[in-house]
Amino acid sequence: MSDTILKVKNLTKFFPIIGGVIRHKIGEVKAVNNVSFNLKKGDTIGIVGESGCGKTTVARLILNLIEPTGGEVIFQGQNIFSFSRGEMRKIRKKMQMVFQDPYSAFDPRFTVFESLSEIFVIQKMENVNIKEEVFRLLKIVGLKPEHSDYYPYELSGGQKQRIVIARAIALNPELIILDEPTSALDVSVQSQILNLLHNIQHKFDLTYLFISHDLSVINYFCNEIMVMYLGKIVEKASREDLFQKPLHPYTKALISSIFIPDPDKRLTIVPLEGDVPS
Repeated sequence: MSDTILKVKNLTKFFPIIGGVIRHKIGEVKAVNNVSFNLKKGDTIGIVGESGCGKTTVARLILNLIEPTGGEVIFQGQNIFSFSRGEMRKIRKKMQMVFQDPYSAFDPRFTVFESLSEIFVIQKMENVNIKEEVFRLLKIVGLKPEHSDYYPYELSGGQKQRIVIARAIALNPELIILDEPTSALDVSVQSQILNLLHNIQHKFDLTYLFISHDLSVINYFCNEIMVMYLGKIVEKASREDLFQKPLHPYTKALISSIFIPDPDKRLTIVPLEGDVPS
């Protein structure tokens, strides 16, 4: 039996450009263009690239949150694009996402307890002791039971992101897509969240797809890296090979832009030109 949990085949998403007096299609943006990769159970693959290159669109396509233009997403041997809404609702228990901005992830009217307990109510998990489960999740992410009574405005950014992570693991998923999970946080908090994600992965045998614009974070967290540029994967390599022997000009440009805290080393940034192809 293959240990490949996710296969992405020729995944494509073109967004129409609407214009003219009668508001008709005058072109299209090739946001994601024939992206393919495999993800094995327990692994962490990173997708790195600048804002607007198509990283988040790939994530939304994998979760079937938007309709693809073409391609397939095979999760545990099944093409999710063939699923009905009911079937997709069941499969999403196994596929979760941690979004970039923890500040917009909560209803400000709900306490932490209400936000977390809502998951079990929606899934109609009547046999679950919700209070015990909420406290268990809070402990896993390094928070205390009393945090369950807090409202979002009473939490720091790092605490919010911990609760977002708690919500993502609540239904025992197998795959979690992490979309810039630390970019909205202070630098001092980023390493704490990354270490938490690392510990949770080993504890629950999770598989991660990690999306970021920050090569330093990707280098710290991922064992395999895909570089995305203008809607395409332009390079894929192990962490060691990517940083030691980059092949694509865009990869070289990304690596050249990493800040090195050494006044004796001059930073030479490789310039790039280009727009999203249409």
